Amino acid sequence: MHRGFVFFSHRVLTRTSVLHPRTSTVLSTEFRNWNQRNNGFSLFKAFMYTFEKDKRVQDPNDPSTLMKEDGVSASCQMWIENFREPNKTVTNLSDYLRKFELWVLAYQKVAADETGAYVPRSSITRATLEDLLALRNVVLDNRFKWGARLEFFIKSPRDKTDYESLSKRKIRAIMTTTQPAPFQDRIVQEVLFLILEPVYESRFSEKSFAFRPGRNAHTALRVIRRSFAGYLWYMKGDLSTVLDGMKVGLVISALMRDVRDKKVIDLIKAALTTPVITSTVDEPKKKKRRKYQKKRVLADDEPKPDPYWLESFFGFAPEEAEKVPSWGHCGILSPLLANVCLDELDRWMECKIKEFFRPSKSDVIWNSPEGEIEQGNTSWPEFVPTSGPDKTRKIDYIRYGGHILIGVRGPRADAATLRKQLIEFCDQKFMLKLDNESLPVEHITKGIMFLDHVLCRRVVYPTLRYTATGGKIISEKGVGTLLSVTASLKQCIRQFRKLSFLKGDRDPDPQPCFRMFHANQAHTNAQMNKLLSTMVEWYRYADNRKKIVNFCSYIIRGSLAKLYAAKYKLRSRAKVYKIGSRNLSRPLKDRKGQSPEYHNLLRMGLVESIDGLQYTRMSLVPETDYSPFPVGWRPDHEKALLEYIWLDDSKTMEEQRNCLREQGLISPQDYVSMLVWNYKRNAIPLDQLSSINIPRDIKLFCSSNENSKDQRNASEEESQETITAAQM
Repeated sequence: MHRGFVFFSHRVLTRTSVLHPRTSTVLSTEFRNWNQRNNGFSLFKAFMYTFEKDKRVQDPNDPSTLMKEDGVSASCQMWIENFREPNKTVTNLSDYLRKFELWVLAYQKVAADETGAYVPRSSITRATLEDLLALRNVVLDNRFKWGARLEFFIKSPRDKTDYESLSKRKIRAIMTTTQPAPFQDRIVQEVLFLILEPVYESRFSEKSFAFRPGRNAHTALRVIRRSFAGYLWYMKGDLSTVLDGMKVGLVISALMRDVRDKKVIDLIKAALTTPVITSTVDEPKKKKRRKYQKKRVLADDEPKPDPYWLESFFGFAPEEAEKVPSWGHCGILSPLLANVCLDELDRWMECKIKEFFRPSKSDVIWNSPEGEIEQGNTSWPEFVPTSGPDKTRKIDYIRYGGHILIGVRGPRADAATLRKQLIEFCDQKFMLKLDNESLPVEHITKGIMFLDHVLCRRVVYPTLRYTATGGKIISEKGVGTLLSVTASLKQCIRQFRKLSFLKGDRDPDPQPCFRMFHANQAHTNAQMNKLLSTMVEWYRYADNRKKIVNFCSYIIRGSLAKLYAAKYKLRSRAKVYKIGSRNLSRPLKDRKGQSPEYHNLLRMGLVESIDGLQYTRMSLVPETDYSPFPVGWRPDHEKALLEYIWLDDSKTMEEQRNCLREQGLISPQDYVSMLVWNYKRNAIPLDQLSSINIPRDIKLFCSSNENSKDQRNASEEESQETITAAQM
């Protein structure tokens, strides 16, 4: 009776369509372990336990069960996979779009930008996770709409508006005026950015430096200093109109060169085609003067406005970095998409660099057919002989955002030919009409402005000494150029004039900084020191770093001295310097006739310490950084990725082991133990072990493991046959 009940229970429970495949597997395992002493109730209890467990784990509406791993580890795995196979066409991005861990990571990043504070994953409420899961499901079902104004699946932590109780006037104002990007749109943008960035970073050219991690304007300047020495003709092109927007078809075709995922492509296409609602330009209304304006108090979670020094620094942004693309509802995806489109230009220019290369055996550098950059005068790395009929002809290229810089070493005719081909390429690929005026060919003696630095040359006449065939030392005069990267003083004066720090060009006169009038002396000096430190770092690789930073320090110090003279009624800068010293570190008197004992008050903690202005003398300014830029440079994160992939390769590990074994750095016993360990992990087949001279007991151990596996498989097949016979 017990046997019949067991077979009946097995037939009913394993053949029903309600059960999960995992449940059927567990029941089959329990039935194999059944014997005559057990009854059917144990099998039924196992079924109930497994069914409840599967029901609890497989709940699709429970966000806590979907977070199987950390979002950072999932993102790292994407970087590793794409850098391992950089030329592979990607077709499985929808699988990453389903990972709930990436959505949680995107929420943390967007919430940090919104509130100014990082939100740990353990602090995210369950209601927020459920809203985030609903947003993910809507995106996967192709029901997400960009730029929603009133219907939100998830709202910002700072958004306390009740949209259901709004009046018609407020609803009309929301629907017709310019509004910031919705919180849920930024989360979707962040998820797409997390998925697409590793795909294209492994494919981008090394000639582009803007809108990419690990690369900035300093990297571009260091590459120019290293690789552009000896170039006489330069072309500087402005393609920034591409950053204003491109046709949707061109962007989608550029994306589909490497990504063939319909869901992701359709999502980006909808972001580009959905119209952005902007305010209509009306006539400015006359503002009524209010009698009393209530002081605005910031909320607890509301970030403070940017300090004055931050706004001042962004006023010093170079022309090439002022424009950041913003396409439709793409948000942070726009710079990435711009690089994807302009990557075709980078690849085209790399082909032209190989095409225009003409090595010359009489040249001291770049005389190999490959044109390796490593070749050069090792005693004077920046010294490069000038071009001529017996010199190597070569071109180089660099792109920062929508601005390109091309250097030509050779006759001007090569630059003119390249310019003609470049105009035709931009017309065909980007539908961008360029002319000779937009791509001027200029000589290095004129001075080339790029990233607020002037590229010029210094002609040198060094004495070259070498040994002839007879052993006699021969000396002769050579002619060469030394590339100079100099900060532009005129550009610096122009930027200071925008901030109202000075007036005049030939004889600049500092103006009082009245925007810091209500701040105390300690706070004002601290803010200006931050501005000076930022400018010292910006001009780090300029040849005239000391001169330009000393000029900036003079302007800021004079501006603050005039401010303090007006604030404390001291009439002149001389009296301010007399009381507050040269760096304005001593406290100025608050009232006429009173001078508090500052040191005693500072010791008691009743006043704030005052930091003096930095770099008041040229000797205090640090020297220019002339550290050599390595050939084949890569950012730190890319070097770590490539090294990890190289070490993770089984061929690399085998080569290292063979090398250690040949050099005698590892004993045969240790080598055999490593092989056996790899065999246990199914990393090395048994046939490979048989070809190696290893002890007999190790082979017996491996063969016994093989026999045990065969016996285990045979016993499982016999039990399955027994179950089938019983069912019949």
